[in-house]
Amino acid sequence: MSIKSVLLALGVACAMPVAAAAAPTAHDGYHDFDFETGAWTTRVRVLRNPLSGATPDWADYQGTSVIRPLMDGRANLVELSVAGTRGKIEGVALRLYNPQARQWSLNYASIHDGLLTAPVFGSFDDKGRGLFYGRDMLDGRAILVRFVITQLSATAAHFEQAYSADGGASWEVNWIADDTRRPSAM
Repeated sequence: MSIKSVLLALGVACAMPVAAAAAPTAHDGYHDFDFETGAWTTRVRVLRNPLSGATPDWADYQGTSVIRPLMDGRANLVELSVAGTRGKIEGVALRLYNPQARQWSLNYASIHDGLLTAPVFGSFDDKGRGLFYGRDMLDGRAILVRFVITQLSATAAHFEQAYSADGGASWEVNWIADDTRRPSAM
């Protein structure tokens, strides 16, 4: 699927219910996030000055992510708590599955300000890679958001968020997270 068709579908999705925006596929994503249930050690790199044109200012953090299934797996809650020399990032993500569209919405709120960011919508392919797109605002201008989740193994996952200010022609990565599953407590 081309970026143009994804963005076109996203534009329709923002104007209409998600179910009307996406044609069903053979893949039922109901269990796409099952692999992530549990506790993870999380390493995060955050670009503190995205889409500024300035020299990149990256900050590194480390901590935990705890993922809990809700509603028999049709939703899950992510608790993120990481810290570094630049401070702490704490927040929650609520992920909701839409069975008619066979898509997930990812909804994040920072504990810092208690506000939800604009959601991103998408699904996983048969290789365990999730692509999610949305619209947001950054410093007063409209941007596109792309979030990619890659299940590397049963014990490792990779996450990248990128912004685009030019309609998806180019993307700047601003969030990189690598998760490693924590051993189960016995």
